[in-house]
Amino acid sequence: MCGGDFYARGHIRSIAKVVGADPEPLIQEYDTAHRAPTMISATGIDELVTLSRAAGRRRPGVTAGRRGPDMEWRWNWKPSWALALAGLALVVAAGLVGYHLVAGAGPAAGHAAGAAHVVANRPAGAGRASRAPAARPGARHVSSPAHRASTAPAAPPAAPARALAPASAAAFGVSGPGQGDNPQTAPLAIDGNPATAWRTDWYTTAQFGNLYPGTGLLLDMGRPVTVTAARVTLGPTPGADLQLRVGAAPALADLPVVAHAADAGGVVHLRLASPAHGRYVLLWFTQLPENPDGTFQASVYGVRLAGQP
Repeated sequence: MCGGDFYARGHIRSIAKVVGADPEPLIQEYDTAHRAPTMISATGIDELVTLSRAAGRRRPGVTAGRRGPDMEWRWNWKPSWALALAGLALVVAAGLVGYHLVAGAGPAAGHAAGAAHVVANRPAGAGRASRAPAARPGARHVSSPAHRASTAPAAPPAAPARALAPASAAAFGVSGPGQGDNPQTAPLAIDGNPATAWRTDWYTTAQFGNLYPGTGLLLDMGRPVTVTAARVTLGPTPGADLQLRVGAAPALADLPVVAHAADAGGVVHLRLASPAHGRYVLLWFTQLPENPDGTFQASVYGVRLAGQP
C-alpha cells in the first residue's frame, strides 16, 4: 500500500531513527514476514549502487542475486522491473546532488565576482590591491549585480498624508453646484462642529422618489490637491450608498468616482485604490437611508480629507 517493498523498508528505517531503535532487526523481521520473493534485494542506497554496477557487468540474460556461502555472486534470477527502479533511483539521487551543487555554487560565484570588481576599482594607494594589473585595451568591463544595486540612487520616501481643509461647501444636484438639497446648510458639514449637519431633502423612497439619480455635497479645495483617503460622518442609520468623486471641474461628468460605500451609516472610511488629483471633491448619494417616520434622508455631520496639498 505504501508503494512496494523498497518504500516499506525506507519507512521502517526512518521510524526507527526517530524513536532511537536499531533498524536492522526490524528490517530482518519485515523481510521474513512480508518481503516479496522477487523484489529487489537492496537495503539502501549503497546496495542499490552495488546492484546497479553488477548489473552493468553481467552477461546478457542473467541478473545478480544474493551472495552464496562461498562468498561469490550467484546468477539465479531473470531481469525485472526492480533493476529499472534501482537505476531510476540512482538517476534521481544524482540529479538532486547536482542541483544542490549548482545552486550552492551560484551565490558563491556571485559574491566572488562582486569582490573581484571592488578590488579592481580600489584607488591607488589603498593597499596591495592598488598594484593589480590594468585591464587589457578593448576589454569590456562588466560590474557585478551587487555593485550596480549599491550605486543606484535610492527612491525618495513617500511623503506622509496631511489633512486637507476644504475652502467651501455647496449643495450639488444634477444641474451643478448650488442646485442641490438645502444649499443654505451645506457649510455645516465642514464647520468642525459634530452637532451640526447638512441634510438632504426627505424623499418618499430611497431612490429619491424616482425624481433624481442622486444628490450631493461639493467641496471646493481652493486649489488642485491629491486626495488619498476620506472620513465622512453620516447619520447613525445605515442604508446610504455614497460615492466619492474627485476632479478638476464642478460638473458630474468631470468628477470620476474614486471610492464608494454601500449601505453606509455612522463614520465611513473611504480609501482610494490610487491617489486622485483635482480641485473639487464631491460626496454623491445614490441611495438614502430611512428615517424613523418612514421617509428617506441623508445627513453629513463632518468630512475629513487626507492627502497632499
